[in-house]
Amino acid sequence: MKRYDYLIVGAGLYGAVCARELTDAGKRVVVIEKRPWIGGNVYTETVGGIHVHRYGAHIFHTGNKDVWDYVQRFAIFNRYTNSPVANYRGELYPLPFNMHTFNKMWGVVRPEEARAKIEEQRREITKEPENLEEQAIFLVGRDIYEKLVKGYTEKQWGRDCAALPAFIIRRLPVRYTFDNSYFSDPYQGIPVAGYTGMVAGMLEGIEVRLNEDYLTDREGWNALAGKIIYTGAIDAYFDYRLGNLEYRSVRFEHEVLDTANYQGNAVINYTDRDTPWTRIIEHKWFQFGKDDAGNDLPGTVISREYSSEWKPGDEPCYPVNDRRNEGLYLQYKELADRESGVIFGGRLGEYRYYDMDQAIASALNRAKKEIHNQV
Repeated sequence: MKRYDYLIVGAGLYGAVCARELTDAGKRVVVIEKRPWIGGNVYTETVGGIHVHRYGAHIFHTGNKDVWDYVQRFAIFNRYTNSPVANYRGELYPLPFNMHTFNKMWGVVRPEEARAKIEEQRREITKEPENLEEQAIFLVGRDIYEKLVKGYTEKQWGRDCAALPAFIIRRLPVRYTFDNSYFSDPYQGIPVAGYTGMVAGMLEGIEVRLNEDYLTDREGWNALAGKIIYTGAIDAYFDYRLGNLEYRSVRFEHEVLDTANYQGNAVINYTDRDTPWTRIIEHKWFQFGKDDAGNDLPGTVISREYSSEWKPGDEPCYPVNDRRNEGLYLQYKELADRESGVIFGGRLGEYRYYDMDQAIASALNRAKKEIHNQV
């Protein structure tokens, strides 16, 4: 008789949701996390009353009411709506692409004028787009591509747009209305007390061990539990025997400033190629400039984000889902499917670019299957 029914590797969203559901179903669960805190990449820390998104902006949005109802159990959400701004060499453009953007770009005032301008420019692509550059021009025209897509995308991926596959940008949001809301999902917001508090609610009453790396003593950990739910990188689990999957990583420079307002918006993207960072986050605006008690925050915290190629020791932030990596992942998945008693889940375990709601939905489905199979 093993001590636990489940050992969950990773205290991010996927691991925390699985832990909650399995515990509530009467299973004995322990969670281990190699970092000194819970929350994975949604971890927030409080600095001067500001909930700082340590690993970049996380804005919860979903069209899945079941997922929305689920997270409401663990946190009170504000009604933050993401309305980022693009800075191209000092020119500011609203995002996503909408009538405010088109007016600033071309001086047009009516939707039919904007539509005609894009249609005129996209005609330069006369065949099926073969790379990201051609795909973007086909979708939004040359002007928007050059100013608002090209530089940002090349910094984000570390590759020229002409060298990136077209399928990375299957579509770009274009709105012929004066709507600056980035997401169209009906349910949006940010936990009032930060994401760390939400994850703590999910893990309430569950044994969590921090600063524990599963891969350094997997035999010892496996001996504790009947099943393993592994949310780390799938290629790391197999000691990279088939080669490295590629990830992009992000480096953050956090700065506390003695000013009430640095940039006037939570998110500003820098879309020219020469600016080294991809965006600057001013965290206080995720909570409308107020602390948890509703008082105005006198200072501010900003974070500059620098995208980079992942290397050992970095945090893998999102997978490079091109054809080469997808093929390699499928080979790793074949190994994973043969691994007895181990479930691979989450963004790294499944090598998928999950949004938060997708990670939660995936975890709920997995937990439901586990519970159902053991009834």
